[in-house]
Amino acid sequence: MVQALTLNNGIEMPEIGYGVFRVEEGSALEDAIVTAIKLGYRSIDTAAIYGNEASVGNGIKKAIEQGLVTREELYVTSKVWNDGLTFDETIAAYEESLEKMGLEYLDLYLIHWPGDNKYLEPWRALESLYKEKRVKSIGVSNFQVHHLEDLRENAEITPVVNQIELHPKLIQEEVRAYCQEHNILVEAWSPLMNAELLSDETVGKIASTHGKSAAQVILRWDLQQGIITIPKSMTPSRMEENISIYDFTLSEEELAQLNALHEGRRIGPNPDEFDF
Repeated sequence: MVQALTLNNGIEMPEIGYGVFRVEEGSALEDAIVTAIKLGYRSIDTAAIYGNEASVGNGIKKAIEQGLVTREELYVTSKVWNDGLTFDETIAAYEESLEKMGLEYLDLYLIHWPGDNKYLEPWRALESLYKEKRVKSIGVSNFQVHHLEDLRENAEITPVVNQIELHPKLIQEEVRAYCQEHNILVEAWSPLMNAELLSDETVGKIASTHGKSAAQVILRWDLQQGIITIPKSMTPSRMEENISIYDFTLSEEELAQLNALHEGRRIGPNPDEFDF
């Protein structure tokens, strides 16, 4: 069973989720959602910009109809693409995501990118949704320390999560330290670095020691540091592999070896440079 971490509002969030970035809308994704739930995933992460919320929702509906899970047992995340959105437009974007997914609420709604200081008005909208109990939790994605500090000075509610690009080549020490200080959980997107890390020699040696795959070692590295992780795969065997990481533990030396792979290298945009 996937374990959970407690958010700063007291709600529990599974520490491993199923990501669907760059997966096209359609029956294949619907089937993958059902398979993920069968395998034990309870957290599903999507976003408006992914263009696949309807298929995610259809997959969830199928899994519920098959008696695999109840809605209350799932943790569903989506994100608003806040390109200059007003308060009202952000509320409308949330309602549109709910309609596409066929859901009455989301467990977590995130601001997808800070952009060029475009997040304060959308954040006020998220706060309103949260106060009205229309969403269970609210958070951010791709926020640097100065974005988080600005939000802290201007907002009423602290984000529960900051979802960022994070893997052994980009360990994000400064952002993680700030989040820990302010009780914001860190969630890793692209934890396997688009599979690039799976051929890394250091990762391979550690994997061989434990009789595990490279992916399992990296995802275990996440969990042992209190990082929520959302690997993506459409292959059932790999989906199962990614969630089967509770029967071994990395040593402090192995954790240090993985941290030493840090190069500050991103595969996604730099939040300080990316303005949609």
